[in-house]
Formats: sequence, C-alpha cells, structure tokens
Amino acid sequence: MFTGIVEETGEVVGVTDTDDGRRLRIAGHEVLSDVSHGASISVSGVCLTVEAFDDETFEVFLASETVDKTYLGTVEEGDLVNLERAMPGDGRFDGHLVQGHVDTAAEVLAIEQVGEDWWFTFELPEGYGQYVVEKGSVTLDGISLTVAEREDDRFSVAIIPTTYELTNLSTKEPGDFVHLEVDVVAKYVENMLDGYVDRLQ
Repeated sequence: MFTGIVEETGEVVGVTDTDDGRRLRIAGHEVLSDVSHGASISVSGVCLTVEAFDDETFEVFLASETVDKTYLGTVEEGDLVNLERAMPGDGRFDGHLVQGHVDTAAEVLAIEQVGEDWWFTFELPEGYGQYVVEKGSVTLDGISLTVAEREDDRFSVAIIPTTYELTNLSTKEPGDFVHLEVDVVAKYVENMLDGYVDRLQ
C-alpha cells in the first residue's frame, strides 16, 4: 500500500528485454536507505518488487502483463520515474489509498503555467468516468492528486511548484502518457451497490 506522496525521482539506468518481459535498473537515493530483497516500490505508480540492489540502484522485473498495460514497456535509459516506498505501519498518511495497481494510461492533453502553479489536463479514458469526480482523488504516475475540473472526456489537476519540481511531471509534454489509478474506494462502493441493486431486482 502506498499514499501517492512521491519521495524522489529515479533515473532508469539499465533496460533489458527478455522473452518473458522486461528488467529495469533504476538509480535512487531515498528509497534505497532501507531497501531489502522483495521490497515493494512504486515506480511511476506501478507496484514492483525489488529483485536485486546495490548502494546506488535497484532492479525490478516487468511481467508481460505489466509491459502491455503500462508505458514502462517503452521507457529508456535516462528517463525519470517517480519513486515511493510502501507505507510503513506507523507512517503518516498524507495522500490517499494507493495500491500501485495501474488501471490504464491517460494522455496529457494540455499543460499551462498559471502563476507559480501548473494546470495539467488529461484525457479521461473510456470506462473510467464514473470513478473520477471533481475534488476527488486520482493517482497519476504514482502522485496523489485532487481533480480540480472534470468534463465529459477530460479532467484537470493543479500542480504546485514542489510537486512539479520533485516529480517527473516536469518532463511531460502534450501527447505523453501517465499511469492512471482511480480511487479504489470508488470501486468498492460500485461493487457493493451493484450487489445491492441485484438483490432488489
């Protein structure tokens, strides 16, 4: 479980494609301070398992499903990714419930600087509109964000300078993609209501 509060950006320093998927080696600092074999790290919103590590990097494997469902199948050496360690049991909960289970990828439609802040507009992929509401929470590339504006086919978020500077959003341009994880609470509510409606019929 994560909170969507990115600890640092890491650099992809190694990529190896295999018959079964893809292996990434990522340079970091903060997330390596207490890393262990088998630890979970959110890599731009994707929960991955540490298979190997040293003082400066860690290695993760992307199964074919992860390659197909996320854009991590296209990252290259030099690309920046957002990193967050799994939340400890006694940690502060500053974001919202984030599983690291990416639902889909959403395209960046527009980026506008407004004063010191940044306004990002993303497509709203078909089939996910019921989970994205104004003032609700979404996770974009592992970042816990609040929906500032919602339209039929798009939604926008306001990015403060700290988030812009400390995450890979500063490298995004219109046409790029981000990983979208909707609020899992909305999914549970939908599931429970579906069962309730079924019992009434």
